[in-house]
Amino acid sequence: MNKYQETPFDLKKLKPVLFVVLGIIILLSIGKFWVTIPSGSAGVVYRKFEKGVDVKEGSFGPGFHLIAPWNDMIIYKVRQSEMTENLTLLSSNLLEIKMDVTAFYQPVISQLGFLELERGKAYEIDVVLPVLRSVIREVIAKYLPEEINTTKRDQINLEIIDKTRKALANNYVQLNDILVRNITLPEKLKASIEKKLQQEQESLEYEFKLEKETKEASRKRIEAQGIHDFQRIVSQSINENLLRWNGIEATLKLAESTNAKVVVVGSGKDGLPIILGGN
Repeated sequence: MNKYQETPFDLKKLKPVLFVVLGIIILLSIGKFWVTIPSGSAGVVYRKFEKGVDVKEGSFGPGFHLIAPWNDMIIYKVRQSEMTENLTLLSSNLLEIKMDVTAFYQPVISQLGFLELERGKAYEIDVVLPVLRSVIREVIAKYLPEEINTTKRDQINLEIIDKTRKALANNYVQLNDILVRNITLPEKLKASIEKKLQQEQESLEYEFKLEKETKEASRKRIEAQGIHDFQRIVSQSINENLLRWNGIEATLKLAESTNAKVVVVGSGKDGLPIILGGN
């Protein structure tokens, strides 16, 4: 027998291999064995032939993961997101107030299974937006317009954040911050508030001037009292003997002077000499 003679093709030996290849092709057509979760995202597995999402299993972080081809990996963005709403609200005295509100939030990663099971991927529209609107309307309705835009603005913002954070936490969403901007009041009310603030400023300015004048009057009163006391003390200490002694001292100083002079002895008051200059 020729050693180069071809052996007959044995189809029976190839059947197992064909079945394996065919099985792989079928599995690949049904799904795939792996999934890659991008950065800033997380996923939960949905098991079609078991009990769906297993909340006890937890979430899968970014990277490469092997899954059964008949299961699905549901991927959520877990980075911080933001939502801005333009709202028209009513204050406690039923006046319309407009404002822009921006919320910053993200899913709670450790509760991603609950979020998928109870809320779903549309949680931003179904949960975040209704909660944000409801809380802001509730809070704003307790305050007057002038309080919202001036005296109690920080307090109102903190109250909105606190109530919204609690409501979203019950829905597996973490609130990071809320910004309230562009508060617009009715024109008549705005003019009234500005007038009131102007009057308050003028009142403060008047009080400042009044206090300043009061202090100045007190200073002048103290100064006048000091002058009066000085004059009283000086007047009490001056007598004829003192004046005579001062006259003698002055006469001695003039007599010692080198300037030409005429001395009239005994012609002055109290017997003091009169000294006349040479001119």
